[in-house]
Amino acid sequence: MTAPGTTIAAASATIEEPNGGEVPIGLLDLLAWIGDGKRLIASVSVAAGVVALVVALLLPNVFTARATLLPPGSQQQGGSAAAIAALGALGGFAGGLAAKTPDELYVALLKSDTVQRALVERFDLGTRWKMKTYEELRRAFATYVRVSSDKKTSLISVEVDDEEPAFAANFANAYADEITKLLARLAVSEAQSRRAFFEQQLKETKEHLIAAELGLRNVQETSGVLVLDKQAEALITGAARVRAQIAEREVMLSVLRSSATEKNPDVQRMNAEVAALRGELARMESSPVGDKSSPLDLPVSKLSEAGIEYVRARRELKIQEMLLEGMIRQYEIAKLDVAKEGPVLQQVDVAVPPDRKSRPVRSLIVLASTLLAALAMSAWAVWRGYRRLASETDPAAAQAWTRVGQAWHWRR
Repeated sequence: MTAPGTTIAAASATIEEPNGGEVPIGLLDLLAWIGDGKRLIASVSVAAGVVALVVALLLPNVFTARATLLPPGSQQQGGSAAAIAALGALGGFAGGLAAKTPDELYVALLKSDTVQRALVERFDLGTRWKMKTYEELRRAFATYVRVSSDKKTSLISVEVDDEEPAFAANFANAYADEITKLLARLAVSEAQSRRAFFEQQLKETKEHLIAAELGLRNVQETSGVLVLDKQAEALITGAARVRAQIAEREVMLSVLRSSATEKNPDVQRMNAEVAALRGELARMESSPVGDKSSPLDLPVSKLSEAGIEYVRARRELKIQEMLLEGMIRQYEIAKLDVAKEGPVLQQVDVAVPPDRKSRPVRSLIVLASTLLAALAMSAWAVWRGYRRLASETDPAAAQAWTRVGQAWHWRR
């Protein structure tokens, strides 16, 4: 052991005291101080290792079950996936879903309160986790459940920790069921929105058709006109067909505008078709008698006075009939689109009960506790040696430290 104050030229250091003096410390001094406390260091380290071993053996085994979900890829996104991605721009939706990528949005949905509350009720987590309020349960989800996405593959993994392997597997698989229910309730699919729109239009068209039928019957009863000549009937049928085509394309145009701008090629094409049909309808309703371009054209003003009201009522009925046919056709197409849409999230790996525990790693607990105890006691031995050296080189500072210790003594 080196004498106090001895320094090694190759490995020496000095610590400046508050009073301006310097206490020389060498590498051999540190080794000597640690050597002086080797028995205490060893005893405390062994005791800490034994205590850590006992605690590790008392800790319950925790098993981790893992389920993997596949969100739709950017190159394979359907209508529902595109609509889901559009929700990423909405701030505060479902707990803040402003996600940068679709998989991040789905992760946010999996962590939403709606999914968590459904799982709490489904598995009675309040009783299982011994918590009374939902706020406690919501915070506990971060301890027992981990939902994350792989940036390279975009796969979403759901990992659940529990002391029972079967429960952990069932809990992880339940996430796929609950997110499917949530997405169905949100009804954000483009095909679903289109189907709902045409369903409403179909309902209104049926009501208009009933009103047109009643109107035609009233006109027949009041005017006594039951049948028109073939030329007038052809006029009514042709004009009604064009009006129905205009109405049908206007409905389709409103659907397109809900998800596209006026510069979209489909929107521009539909606008051109509507303009052409309106021009054709105007020509049919205003062409003079004897126009050789269309022998079936006949303006309403050239009909007999008694048949004018009948023509209007008959034309309205024809328009509603043809419009109803178009709405039914579009509604069936929308229903087929919804039926063709696959699940938004596909479950790649179904969680199975794990056969090996994930934690605690008892050997790591014992080794870490022993090492930390040894380091702490070594630091204490170095501090004790340094104070002894400082007391020998600076008695005034030693007396000050003694007074501080006496002042903070518990029994004083």
